[in-house]
Amino acid sequence: MNYWLLKSEPDTFSLDDLASRPRQTEPWDGVRNYQARNMLRDQMRIGDQILFYHSNCRIPGVVGIAEVASTPRADPTAFDPQAKHFDPKSDPSRPRWYLVDVRYLRHLERTIPLAELKHHAQGALEGMPLVQKGNRLSVMPVTPEQWRFILALE
Repeated sequence: MNYWLLKSEPDTFSLDDLASRPRQTEPWDGVRNYQARNMLRDQMRIGDQILFYHSNCRIPGVVGIAEVASTPRADPTAFDPQAKHFDPKSDPSRPRWYLVDVRYLRHLERTIPLAELKHHAQGALEGMPLVQKGNRLSVMPVTPEQWRFILALE
């Protein structure tokens, strides 16, 4: 099993939004960064665990847990001219962008703020992309040790 952190702006799509969806599942569409796409397409597997992270908000931080609920597939928003994430260079016969379905598991007992996570950047969370300067990826790997440490902060 792999562990991941997925970022979403709560004004766009929050953990509460995911929890309210039918079957508490939603396609994780709109990823338009090649490095993030490659992890999503090549490494994510059904059952992988996800730290759901709210970004660009008053208190950014880890708010819940979800899981990968499907195999990777082409992101249909790339082909839809009416979609926010339309990519005119994307071709359905050779998809450029992918998604997986994400399923809600639970809210954390409390938000674990980015500031608190950064406090551990020289210790247990050293090397975690989230706490490194300049990292803006919306999809990032989490080691099993980092996963256990973050959940122990709950």
